[in-house]
Amino acid sequence: MTVDQPALRAVAELHHRYLTGTILALVHRQGTDRAAEVVRRTFRRQHLEKFLPGLEKLGLRGLPDAVACAQYHYLSNALGGVKVEWIAESDTKSWVRYLPPRWIWDGVAVCAVPTEVNRAMLWGWHAHNGVTLGNDRLGFVATSLTTDGGVGLVGYYVEEDRPLAPEERLRFAPGEQPPGPAVELPTVSWDAERLAKVERNYAMDYVRSILPELCAVLGPADAAHVGHLAGRQIGMQYHDEVVGALGMADAPLVDVLARLAAAMGEDVVVDGDIVRCAGWRLRGEDPWPPAAFTAWQGLWEGFAALHGAGSELDGRLVAGGYEWVVRS
Repeated sequence: MTVDQPALRAVAELHHRYLTGTILALVHRQGTDRAAEVVRRTFRRQHLEKFLPGLEKLGLRGLPDAVACAQYHYLSNALGGVKVEWIAESDTKSWVRYLPPRWIWDGVAVCAVPTEVNRAMLWGWHAHNGVTLGNDRLGFVATSLTTDGGVGLVGYYVEEDRPLAPEERLRFAPGEQPPGPAVELPTVSWDAERLAKVERNYAMDYVRSILPELCAVLGPADAAHVGHLAGRQIGMQYHDEVVGALGMADAPLVDVLARLAAAMGEDVVVDGDIVRCAGWRLRGEDPWPPAAFTAWQGLWEGFAALHGAGSELDGRLVAGGYEWVVRS
C-alpha cells in the first residue's frame, strides 16, 4: 500500500501550527500564567505517556540516568524534525541543545512567547525525569533560553550527590557553556515514508496532549472558544500552502478533507458532501469533553472557509467517531 507522504506532511504541518497558534492565543487572551499552566500540564502529560517507553524503544535504559535523559531528548526530537544536539561531559552531567529554528515556537512566534511559558515546558517534562526514573538526585539546569535571546535552549541533566527538593529539579545558570562540540549519535535508519509518519505522529501527539489540558485549566467554555478561534485562524492561514502541496487547489473540498482525514489515520467514508470517520484517532479512547472537539474543529472550519466561495463546514461527534458536512 502506497503511503501518501504529501498528505502526512500536510497533517503534520496543520497540527504543528495549531499547537503553536493555540499557545500564542492563550498568552494573548488568557494571560501568561494560564498559558504557562496549560503548557506545563501538556508537557507533563507527554512525559508520563512517552518517556519510559521511549527510553526502551531507543535502547537507552542501560545508560547512566543523566546521559540517558539527554540522549533521549536528542534522538526523539531529531526524529520529529527538531534541530537538536547532544554534548557529552560525564556519566553524571550530560548536555542537550535545541537550536533555532525552535520547532514549537515556530517562525516569528518566538518573539511573542513569554519566557515563563517556555520555562513551563521544562517544568512539565525535564524537571520530572528524575521523579519518573526514581532518582531524586537528578535534575535539569538550563543555561540558555531562546525566549531570552539565547542561542537555543541549552542545558544539562545532572545527578547531584544529594536528593533535590522539588523546586531544585529545574534550575537556571545563564551563561554556563558546554564543555565541547556536539556528538553525533547513530540514529535509526528509516525510509522517507516512515519518517513522514513519525513527523505526523509527533505533531498530532502534542495536540492530543494540549486539548484535554486546555479544557482542564480554562474550563470547557473558554477552552472551546480559545482553541476554536486559534484553529480557524491557523486553518485559513495555511490553507493555500496545504492544498498547493497536495495539488488539490481546485479539487472539491470534500475530497481534500477525505484525503487529510485518511492521512490522520481515520477510517474514512465519503457520502456525497459528508466525510464520515469511524473513529477519532487524535482522542483515541480518552473520555474528552465535547469542548475539545469544538476547539479542534476550528482548524477545519478555517481551512474550509478558504476553499472556494462560501464554503462552510459543520463538524460533529457521532457514535464512535465524527463527521464533517460540507455546505456551499
